[in-house]
Amino acid sequence: MFSHINPENYPQQLEDKRINIAKLFSNFEFPTFEVFESDPVNYRNRAEFRVWHDGDDLFYIMFNTETKEKYKVDYFPVATALINQFMSQLLIEIKDIDLLRQRLFQVDFLSSKSGEMLISLLYHKQLSEEWETEADKLIQRLSKIAPVNIIGRARKQKVVLHKDYLMERLTVGQNEYTYQQVENSFTQPNATVNEKMLLWAQNSTLNDSGDLIELYCGNGNFSIALAQNFDRVLGTEISKTSVKSAQVNIAENNIDNINIVRMSSEEFSQAMNGERQFRRLEGFDLTAYNYDTVLVDPPRAGLDPDSLELVSRFNKIIYISCNPHTLHDNLLTLTKTHKIDNFALFDQFPFTDHVETGVILTRK
Repeated sequence: MFSHINPENYPQQLEDKRINIAKLFSNFEFPTFEVFESDPVNYRNRAEFRVWHDGDDLFYIMFNTETKEKYKVDYFPVATALINQFMSQLLIEIKDIDLLRQRLFQVDFLSSKSGEMLISLLYHKQLSEEWETEADKLIQRLSKIAPVNIIGRARKQKVVLHKDYLMERLTVGQNEYTYQQVENSFTQPNATVNEKMLLWAQNSTLNDSGDLIELYCGNGNFSIALAQNFDRVLGTEISKTSVKSAQVNIAENNIDNINIVRMSSEEFSQAMNGERQFRRLEGFDLTAYNYDTVLVDPPRAGLDPDSLELVSRFNKIIYISCNPHTLHDNLLTLTKTHKIDNFALFDQFPFTDHVETGVILTRK
């Protein structure tokens, strides 16, 4: 299944991506086209596998998205070396323990550059106190590899042993930032490329002034790293878990000029327009912000029409995209009022068709 992953072929596959993206955006003019490469293997900090039971044996499987054929996975070259270590050892440790192996159907791994591991075990059964006891013993055995925590999940049940998050440390230029990353919530999958994205965004806003508004701010990934370049930062995010993590990260990094509010971009637009009042905005004076720069990192669907209209009001737009096709469509609208100053390709997922891009636009 992974025979196409040959590190020696990486430069060519990256060049192919660059050519394809250049063709897709050929109807736009941009002065720069930066390409940020990834490590060709062991770059992914997240991985999830289905578990297949065969008599007394069990192993990881993945499915071919086209044929639905299943593949046994003993080694996953795109995942970090730490994930690969835990993958094999976990199966060895649970193979002969019925409480841990029975009805187990999926395992999710989350690792950090700082050397922590979070493992989620998903079951088709309810988890008992006896399961918790065995899982705690499992943690002690696996901790010989690296610090690890385990979460058990079943229908309407989540059992957290010790904690359900890890603390990531990212180096951006001369600075190191700490980020809480919670199990089952979104985090950037390629930590090394994420560091390059953050540095690119930092450098692109070095001489800016005023305030930064970030829509879809998640756990504060960009807000934390960019706060030094702005007077104030206001982030919006709809996920309660991500908002809580963002608050933790603001405190962990001793930053005092960021506020996070839990609302969607559509709600934020309504609040700015005075169309609705939100209890969540009590204590915030939206009229006091200098709406000069906005950062958006939307889902694959891109920006909806209302969000596009909102974003177009800002003098400067930082647009991070995980889908170049919806970005292309959004730029058809945004370039009516703004010009492209910088364009970047971030290779988050080597040897796949997936491309992450970043665009800096300023008002014409």
